[in-house]
Order: sequence, then C-alpha cells, then structure tokens
Amino acid sequence: MRIDLHCHSTASDGTDTPAELVRNAAAAGLDVVALTDHDSTRGYADAIAALPHGLTLVTGAELSCRIDGISMHMLAYLFDPDEPALLAERELVRDDRVPRARGMVARLNELGVPVTWEQVARIAGDGSVGRPHVATALVELGVVPTVSDAFSQDWLSDGGRAYVAKHETDPFEAIRLVKAAGGVTVFAHPAASKRGRTVPESVIAELAAAGLDGIEVDHMDHDDDTRARLRGLAADLGLLVTGSSDYHGSRKTCVLGEYTTDPEVYGEITRRATGAFPVPGTGGA
Repeated sequence: MRIDLHCHSTASDGTDTPAELVRNAAAAGLDVVALTDHDSTRGYADAIAALPHGLTLVTGAELSCRIDGISMHMLAYLFDPDEPALLAERELVRDDRVPRARGMVARLNELGVPVTWEQVARIAGDGSVGRPHVATALVELGVVPTVSDAFSQDWLSDGGRAYVAKHETDPFEAIRLVKAAGGVTVFAHPAASKRGRTVPESVIAELAAAGLDGIEVDHMDHDDDTRARLRGLAADLGLLVTGSSDYHGSRKTCVLGEYTTDPEVYGEITRRATGAFPVPGTGGA
C-alpha cells in the first residue's frame, strides 16, 4: 500500500480542486490519500463525490497552532467535522486569515512591493487565504523566484519583514479538542527549520504526554540526519511515525506520494479514530 497522509486542495492553499486531488492521487498510484486543508473541512464532499475506485480517502485538517511564540502545525485525522468545540476553534482561525493577509499586503506595500489585496484574493479564490497565496503574488510580481523563497526573513517567514500573526490554537488545546472529536493528532514537519523557529524536543515530549499520537518524520523539509533523529525521538516517546508529501499542486515542487506512511502506522491511526472513518472509493465522477 502507498499512503500519503498530508495533501492540500483549493479549499485552502493547494492548486488542485478536491476532485482533482483524489483523481491525481489515484493516477500517482496511491492507495490512500488524506485531505488535510488548513483549518478547513470544506473540501470533503467534493473529494468523496469524485473518489476513484481503489483509492481510500482519509478526512483531516492541518490546524494552525502556536506555543511560546513558535508557529507549528497539527495534522488532525478522522475527527467529527461537526463537533461544536473543534468547529468553533477552526472558525476562529479561519476568520482571522483575511485581516492577517490584508496586513501582510499593507506591510509589503510599505516595503515598496506593489502587491494588492485584489491580487491575493484572486490567487486564493475560494480557499482559506494564507501566506502561500501572498507568496504566489510575490512570484507573479517577480520579487522572488519561487513560493519557497518568499518564506524568508526578508519577506513572510515568522518574524520576517512582512509577517503578520494570526489567531493560532495552543497545541495542547488542539490535542484535547481533536481527541474530544474522536480524532488522531500528528505534529506536522516538526523540524522544518527553514520555515522559522521549531519547537524543542522537550515540548514534543510534553505534547506526547498530553496525548499527541505521532510526528511526521518523512517530509521534504527534513534531511536524512533529521529524519533519523526524529525516528529516535518517536521511539523514545512512543509516538507513531508518518511520512507525507505535503502536496500543494503546482504551488510547491513536491509530488504526490513523494513520502509515504507505513501501512501498519496507518492501521493504528484508523484504529484509534472514533470520530470518522476512511472512505473507500467507489468510482466517483
């Protein structure tokens, strides 16, 4: 089985619609794909309706969190999307995205970059607007060559010249909310240092004690030494180890199935979840 547990659609900052994502996942030879848009479950219905025969969909989300001033992302799998407390927290984060993006546009204008809110809104479309949409605008204007290059101290990384904070959930609260909604939590790309400051291992240990299920080890932002270190940490803390592409369509260079999750780990995730269940494809439209 080939299992990719971290992918994005146009419901957040990917470039594939949810339907295109599942069709492309099947074409890439995946058996299981997770839809984990940022703080959003809006893509579920379209992805399920288009789910090809032979492909299983894991519903999820990537939750925006912050601890001690450090931004981090929490992958949540197979939770009840209608559970009121978790839904309310996701809406708080989503509602803060527009003023935050407008603030980044204003800061870029102060730095002499002629980006406009209309440009960013066009790029975001119906998705939850975020930094990758602002970064894409910088690429369109020729300010940076790639989206990844926009995530620097010069521009949009944490603490960068055009960075603006948004509401983000305390990760301990995120774990509590996801668990209460029947879901499973995995710390996304925990050592992706090129994105900004990373959470120390002592905090990961505290999160594990609070119920964190796993960490995403095999990821494009982790080199071989980092993966080996994280595997050792996961073993010490009794955490599951996942691997994922963090696919965003054409917005990033990673491809579907670039990194995958062991079938036994996937099985354990599905065993722990009670809020929702994987959806088998029946040959969608």
